[in-house]
Amino acid sequence: MLELISSYSTVAIVVAALAHVLFFFVLAMWARSDRKKIVQTLQRFTDSLPNRSRMDHDAHASDQVEACLADIHDVLVEPSGSPNRMALSQRMRILDERRDYLHSLRFETAWNVARTMIEAYPLAGVLGTILAIGAALASDDQASVGVIVTRFGDAIWSTFAGLASAITLMLINSFVEPGFAKLSENRLHVRETASKAKRELGPADRVAPNAMPTSPATEATT
Repeated sequence: MLELISSYSTVAIVVAALAHVLFFFVLAMWARSDRKKIVQTLQRFTDSLPNRSRMDHDAHASDQVEACLADIHDVLVEPSGSPNRMALSQRMRILDERRDYLHSLRFETAWNVARTMIEAYPLAGVLGTILAIGAALASDDQASVGVIVTRFGDAIWSTFAGLASAITLMLINSFVEPGFAKLSENRLHVRETASKAKRELGPADRVAPNAMPTSPATEATT
């Protein structure tokens, strides 16, 4: 049994590493989808502003989010009752809709698992090495030298697979981590901006839906 486990340890490490790479790809697609939803929501929210920031179509989604948030902050510093503040107040319902894209716990948990488990591959390689050595030492006294050498060969390859997998996954994580961290930062900024907008857009910035402007003819009859 020990020999069987040790013989498949290298294969198991490689398969786990490939699954780990696929998991990082899924996380990247997940983050991209969430960024897109945030951008679309903020663009809907700021659609009525006359001085919206215009960015190139190939601009990164995180930069578009920050640009939209900057537009909102510019409006919030205007005097109460200004047309732009009233326009934002009327569109506040957009921020009150279902906001699954701001639910970051599941994504951040998955990312933390993917990042932390990279450290397990060298340990798995060492474990495979120990199993291979144990299988060699547990062989019968009549075991040939070739069998023992084979077991030590499995031990070396297991260690190599663990270290190579860890290095590869660390390289992949170094590429995707800035984007994931920026997404978490974008979510935080959106929450803070939404709370600030709801707090600062007071009654003076709201227009009653049934309020009708008084026409000159009406004033003349009165």
